[in-house]
Amino acid sequence: MKPFAHLAAAVALAGSLQAVDAQAQVSGYVTDTRGAVATDAFGLCWRTGYWTPAMATAQCDPDLAPKPAPKPAARPAPPPAARPAAPAPAARPPAPPKPVAAKPAPPKRCDANVVLVADQLFAFGSRTINNAAKARLDKDVVGRIATCATLESVVIEGHTDRLGSQQFNQKLSERRADAVKAYLVSKGIAKDKIETIGMGKTVPAKFCPDSKNRKELIACLAPNRRVAVSIKGPAK
Repeated sequence: MKPFAHLAAAVALAGSLQAVDAQAQVSGYVTDTRGAVATDAFGLCWRTGYWTPAMATAQCDPDLAPKPAPKPAARPAPPPAARPAAPAPAARPPAPPKPVAAKPAPPKRCDANVVLVADQLFAFGSRTINNAAKARLDKDVVGRIATCATLESVVIEGHTDRLGSQQFNQKLSERRADAVKAYLVSKGIAKDKIETIGMGKTVPAKFCPDSKNRKELIACLAPNRRVAVSIKGPAK
């Protein structure tokens, strides 16, 4: 029986060697009975006589083994869907304009300027008020003052023409203003509200040439012989 046992063992070993040899031809490296590549104590593989560079593996010949194809780069994730913009708030209608307060009307006044010329007031060289002047003063001065709530002032200016000396005409203009003041006081106008000024011949209202004869010149200069009355005060 022993010769047969040795023969069976030899046949089994030959079969194993044939399997290892066939496996080595396929892998190019010496493998063990499990088909794993056999290595030495330093972890190095044994190449077989059938080894070619095309059989290089990353385990045994990493420098010769073909590199794995790089993985395709991952596609970037799509950006998040943009949120729709919030609708703009509806425009508010403009506020109605504030009513503009009406400016108060200025207070009414009884102010007036009354000018009485010579024919209505004085004869040439005179300071006596004639009847026509009195009627005019009653209507336009006294009547106007009656419309004042409070009389602030009455200013009376006396004027003369240029005939005669400066001193004579200055005195005459003052006396004419004083005569009008006295008449207004007689009509009840407060004396302390009245001021008189003599202007003499300094403010002529009309110019007349000396070529006229005296009578014509006196008539031409009549507008310069005058009295101006200024009234100031709030109206009733």
